[in-house]
Amino acid sequence: MNKNISMIVLATLVTACQNQKTIEPANDITLLPYPETKKGDVVDNHFDMEVADPYRWLENDTAADTKEWVAEQNKVTNDYLAQIPYRDAINARLEKLWNYEKFSAPFKEGEYTYFYKNDGLQNQSVLYRQKGDDGEVEVFLDPNKFSEDGTTSLAGVAFTKDGSLVAYQLSEGGSDWRKVVVIKAEDKSIVGDTLVDVKFSGLAWHGNEGFYYSSYDKPKEGSALSGITDQHKFYFHKLNTPQHEDKLIFGGPSTPRRYIGGYVTEDERFLVISAANTTSGGELYIQDLSIPGSSIVNIVDDFEKNHSIIDNDGDKLFIYTNLNAPNGKIVTVDVNSPKPENWVDLIPETEHVLNPSTGGGKLFANYLKDATSMVQQYDRTGKLERTIELPDVGSAGGFNAKLEDQELYYSFTSYVYPPTIFKYDIQSGASELYKASGVDFDPSKYESKQVFYTSKDGTKVPMIITHKKGLALDGNNPTLLYGYGGFNISLSPSFSTSNIILLEQGGVYAVANLRGGGEYGEKWHLAGTKLQKQNVFDDFIAAAEYLIDENYTSSDKLGISGGSNGGLLVGAAMTQRPELFKVALPAVGVLDMLRYHKFTAGAGWAYDYGTADDSEDMFRYLHTYSPYHALKEGTAYPATMVTTADHDDRVVPAHSFKFAAHLQECHTGQHPVLIRIETKAGHGAGKPTAMIIAEQADKWAFLFQNMGASYAEQ
Repeated sequence: MNKNISMIVLATLVTACQNQKTIEPANDITLLPYPETKKGDVVDNHFDMEVADPYRWLENDTAADTKEWVAEQNKVTNDYLAQIPYRDAINARLEKLWNYEKFSAPFKEGEYTYFYKNDGLQNQSVLYRQKGDDGEVEVFLDPNKFSEDGTTSLAGVAFTKDGSLVAYQLSEGGSDWRKVVVIKAEDKSIVGDTLVDVKFSGLAWHGNEGFYYSSYDKPKEGSALSGITDQHKFYFHKLNTPQHEDKLIFGGPSTPRRYIGGYVTEDERFLVISAANTTSGGELYIQDLSIPGSSIVNIVDDFEKNHSIIDNDGDKLFIYTNLNAPNGKIVTVDVNSPKPENWVDLIPETEHVLNPSTGGGKLFANYLKDATSMVQQYDRTGKLERTIELPDVGSAGGFNAKLEDQELYYSFTSYVYPPTIFKYDIQSGASELYKASGVDFDPSKYESKQVFYTSKDGTKVPMIITHKKGLALDGNNPTLLYGYGGFNISLSPSFSTSNIILLEQGGVYAVANLRGGGEYGEKWHLAGTKLQKQNVFDDFIAAAEYLIDENYTSSDKLGISGGSNGGLLVGAAMTQRPELFKVALPAVGVLDMLRYHKFTAGAGWAYDYGTADDSEDMFRYLHTYSPYHALKEGTAYPATMVTTADHDDRVVPAHSFKFAAHLQECHTGQHPVLIRIETKAGHGAGKPTAMIIAEQADKWAFLFQNMGASYAEQ
């Protein structure tokens, strides 16, 4: 290199380093006194054991004293966060990182191609459309205009087969309760009345006459966000008729089920109905819509396994199942004799977990191989045509298309590979880049590797660790360990714009694939359920110990995070091993394991958890690890920021309210134990961008401050 050029480059680098401001954590934050939370005298008797529940009154989220408590807690939390010197810098950095165009994969409906796009900091992504390849791009639906503050979101769209009509769902304030609006695609004029009180539902059109949907009876006034929702009902809504005249197709008192869903096959011949009482397993039914008045026929009456009809060729059904195949397989059967004894294996079970899809007359087998994607393409006779070449090791999804399509779009991502959309030619197997991510992130500076560590009982558990290249393993790196471990949900690698904050500061992000998840099929899931739930917590604790033993971090620099069932995970880990972690971030967590099943659809989680009403053994097991009950007076817990939202009607905020109140009562030491309660937000879906950024900025600021970490402005 020319000497003068070298000097210029060196001077530029020095100037850049000099301009990079480092902000130190505060050492003089004043923590306001925690609100004095009144204690009641409620005591429950479980199998002759008395269990006090002094904060039961916080379950009434609409009561004036609860609202006052929420306001007082937020005052303490906001005052603490406002004193963190780099909070604003982190927020500004997140806004800059977030401010790039984001696209979804396109999809065709009728004469139009539709896609979602967010200009950067829009609160909600906008649905656009374009006629043909050269038509003018126009806004089709803009959820940012649904409400002034961006808290009403578009929660799903469903088009008729000809694309002329579309039904779309609205979620207000993050609630799971939805409204449904029908419009003509051509001019966006509204058709008929708006449906209300729809919950946990897809929308499945039958011709242009109307559509199927699911819902519950709305709880009584004042308990809409917390009342038990038990009997799901599956309806058909005929256009231009009032909702109260909708025909009940399945469910209700005659066939009570907690979860019912339905969809229509692509040829519109069959209605497929799934029915379950828990979040795992369920029955499978079918109705031939080509025969007026035909009956609904049961295919599978097993509530323990998972099944779905993924396609059909006339009378021939293609069924995904894990019946006698814990990792899943695809079978075929004639609709006239559809029972399991007549099933024929088409794509047999393998050692990897199967997630199938269809498109262009092909079957796509998306396998999880040690929590990462491997995708194979089969013809409809079960012949393997190719293993699709993916751009890297990570997660691929979206191998869906209509029968006549010749191409499809899929996305690929990993912890260091921003979400990228590829166009795939179904016949040739060629992939080409369609939309690259515009995020300000250089993957070449980072590495992500998978390790296998040993849990308490000797089980090998995978974990993916991500950080800057050349990281010094000196035990001094700020580290966030994330986990979930439940409900057969698999944590495959995915990119997070928010996590850039940690990574560019030299931190470590680790994700453990715990038992209870679906990474290794049904056996892996069941090993973390009911009386085996402690395995999940042991796996998580062992992951933390591995990170410390291998000198990635130390207990003084280790934080843990998880949401929903992952919030339970964090709550259990911090109460069982409080000395192991410096920071705990339980989000929208299931934290009272004795009463979770008494709110909204919580009873459906019993397949994973069991309930305190099942048996004395089950009660005592739950009582032992329930985070709310496991807190002990006089214990120094990690610095904790519980997060929840006032419109969370899935895991009601009472879990977090009661846990935070009891934590503040029991905790000793100087670490803050706070609760951050979002307003006009729910369990997470549909949250506006501004709210997400603010929450993430507070999370990182709280984490760094309590680890004593500095923050280098970028």
